Amino acid sequence: MSDIALKRVVLASNNAGKLREFAALLSAAGIALVTQGELGVPEAEEPHVTFVENALAKARHASKATGLPALADDSGLCVHALRGAPGVYSARYAQLQNGGEKSDAANNARLVADLANETDRRAYFFSVLVLVRHADDPEPLIAEGRWHGEVLDAPRGANGFGYDAHFFVPSLGKTAAELDPAIKNANSHRAIALRHLLERLKDVS
Repeated sequence: MSDIALKRVVLASNNAGKLREFAALLSAAGIALVTQGELGVPEAEEPHVTFVENALAKARHASKATGLPALADDSGLCVHALRGAPGVYSARYAQLQNGGEKSDAANNARLVADLANETDRRAYFFSVLVLVRHADDPEPLIAEGRWHGEVLDAPRGANGFGYDAHFFVPSLGKTAAELDPAIKNANSHRAIALRHLLERLKDVS
């Protein structure tokens, strides 16, 4: 896979926030990303209960549709007091509750409500990255990252997306949404996973 940097890689997501993060992180490695939406590829189903299975399904789907190497991320917020929820359902957490709205605002509102009687606010963002050279790649590269913090009731900051405004990082003294994008890109769960992935790429021929 040493020639991966010479090719376009399709990002198996249409999430603008993820594209900004990945493009910034991968550009230094000479990897150019194009979203699956730009190539007319619809979103893949995510029926699995684990991050890695969903990421692999998305990567294979995008690669099969485009003929390009594909990179997929499955990530979410895991809260200790909620036994790992919202987890793989982070993007549609509110929607799962009585057919609620699928939006960042609704998801955050449900999260805060679910933690109303909890004193343990520890949480972490978890990311699994899967890179396949082709749709039937028997040796997908898999990397993961965790970013530890805690959940705040009141949002802070205007950057980021998803749960970022409610995710406070004690070591940085700010929420993810208060961080400069360059600082977030250096510390986030996706950044950690991506560094591991890039290290793996160096060892794969």
